[in-house]
Amino acid sequence: MASTKLLSLKIHSVSVNLDRRQLMNDDIAKSVIDAQERMRPMRVVVELTERVGKVPFTNAELIPQIQQFTNRGMDFSLDDVDSGDNHYNNIKDLLPYADEIKFALQNFKQGLMSPNIRQELDTWLGITHQYNQRLVLEGIEDEVGDDIANEMGINIRQGYYYGKPHLLALGQDKSFA
Repeated sequence: MASTKLLSLKIHSVSVNLDRRQLMNDDIAKSVIDAQERMRPMRVVVELTERVGKVPFTNAELIPQIQQFTNRGMDFSLDDVDSGDNHYNNIKDLLPYADEIKFALQNFKQGLMSPNIRQELDTWLGITHQYNQRLVLEGIEDEVGDDIANEMGINIRQGYYYGKPHLLALGQDKSFA
């Protein structure tokens, strides 16, 4: 518990990536909810990954589970849109429940140099404006990508261009990766 309080002074949210099968697992859902209760004031962000599952779940089945998280103050994120199971037609019914959308450039060989990728990204930017969501652009690796993201008005970005992952020092030999 002391580590949680120290961590909450350094970061404001922590993300948990779940595929559809994991999202619908009652034990996992209970663990995520318990974690949110223990970690307040930090916010847990539940990210629905693009991983294609062997057991299909309908959006109608997913929505009550998503609401269970958001009703407890957690954010819901659609990870790696336009990849795997997270193509628009598969997630359009989930969009009203999402707080953020993540677009992973690393899933596309062409990156931001491709006009087609910029067009797709521009479409997702419009969707996030429509639903008042955050758009997170993942995979910025260089200044060119950063400049293009600036030109497109994308403010939230991740990638090695901004820094490599590192341990977060909390004091007294307590670190988190």
